[in-house]
Amino acid sequence: MSATTARAPRGPSVTEQLTSFVKGCFAGPVNSALTLACIAILYLVVPPFWGWAVSDATLFGTAQDCRAAGGACWAFVREKFWFSIFGLYPYEERWRPATMLVILVAMVVASTQRRLWGRGLLVAWAVAAPGMWMLMQGGVFGLSYVQTRQWGGLSITGIIAVYGVALGYPLAILLALGRRSELTLVRWFCTGIIECVRGVPLISLLFMAAIMLPLFMPQGVSIDRLVRVLVAYTLFTAAYMAEVVRGGLQAMPRGQYEASDAIGLGYWQKMRLIILPQALTITIPAQVNTFIGLFKDTTLVVVIGVFDFFTTLRAALGDPNWLGFPTEAYLFAAGVYFLLCFIMSLYSQRLERSLRPESR
Repeated sequence: MSATTARAPRGPSVTEQLTSFVKGCFAGPVNSALTLACIAILYLVVPPFWGWAVSDATLFGTAQDCRAAGGACWAFVREKFWFSIFGLYPYEERWRPATMLVILVAMVVASTQRRLWGRGLLVAWAVAAPGMWMLMQGGVFGLSYVQTRQWGGLSITGIIAVYGVALGYPLAILLALGRRSELTLVRWFCTGIIECVRGVPLISLLFMAAIMLPLFMPQGVSIDRLVRVLVAYTLFTAAYMAEVVRGGLQAMPRGQYEASDAIGLGYWQKMRLIILPQALTITIPAQVNTFIGLFKDTTLVVVIGVFDFFTTLRAALGDPNWLGFPTEAYLFAAGVYFLLCFIMSLYSQRLERSLRPESR
């Protein structure tokens, strides 16, 4: 072997990348015209927005101070921040949804670590999920009972999104496998569920769960409204994700199935060890795209009286002491949704890179 070790090729420097970018922007008359037009638009838009959002903005003070300054009233966002997180949850009990959010974030972060994937994580979720619900609702261990209609804000958005996806994802896999099953009744049943749920908007499922379902319940039997919302959201998530998973199953080469059969694997062994890991890997972009859409769809729960993060901010605009600042509220909401969706997108890219065969 040679005494010298071959060096890996070095990528272009920042200066080289910047030079290439500038040359591309002015490569030809069309590119030059578009570049100049973009610069003009930025010149007309950015300075006024910067002056309103930063230079003339009011971070501390009252509504009168904001109106006197003439800029953005971020003091309104500061004033309503905790309301947007906890909604109508009793003030003296807010430590409970705060603790629940910490546990929820910790569980989600732990679930993103591949080295923790296994039965231990499933057991942790099986313990944490009902534990977080009991912490929010109370009525046990000396905690005062808080009705779910008092839950709201970002905490309820997190509960609906995380619980809906966590329950809907395995159901989606089962529906996708059932739709490709050779058993006719199983295939028809799974296809019927998928098509019926995908064929109606989420808002109709929420109305059915919140208004129509109680009419079919026996006298004296009732199901909590938030539980009904979670059931509808879970079914909606499962139906959409099932088609994404089915696309990954169809994309698998026939040789993978034949090789699994050749080494004597049973159906569930074949799916668990060979087919599903590959099918789920190649559909990561489509899965994340669906997850992001479903996460934003949580705002629709307002139609049945559940106050999610966006709805609490809209409700805060009705405060007579803080009238006239909808732009700041909507920008804050948009920033939070963008940040959470962007984090999901970044994680999906990292996961996709780590699962590539060439990266192992």
